[in-house]
Amino acid sequence: MVVVKRIVPNIAASRLDEIDAFYQALFDLDTVMDHGWIVTKASKAKAVVQLSIATEGGSGTPVPDISIEVDDVDAVYQRAMERGCAITYPLTDEDWGVRRFYLKDPAGKLLNVLSHQS
Repeated sequence: MVVVKRIVPNIAASRLDEIDAFYQALFDLDTVMDHGWIVTKASKAKAVVQLSIATEGGSGTPVPDISIEVDDVDAVYQRAMERGCAITYPLTDEDWGVRRFYLKDPAGKLLNVLSHQS
């Protein structure tokens, strides 16, 4: 049996500083590796390894490049609005029990930011 220890999305970017600042400001991710040509960000919390395969993003939305679950989606939404981020799907309570929104990062990746509702 193979045990998957980590799944890492890799984002191609010409400006690491801009992407680094975006993920730090919105998600409080720490820099855990920086070789100048690659920067790896991480959360202090232990994350569950998952990989989703989809034909759509739900509610007729496109399949996002990355889904990021947070403990307070409203706080991240507020940060995104304050930074003038490109919100492509508004903060919405979905029928399947998540509250989420979509935005684009500076590299153009579509992010699904969500919290599970209690």
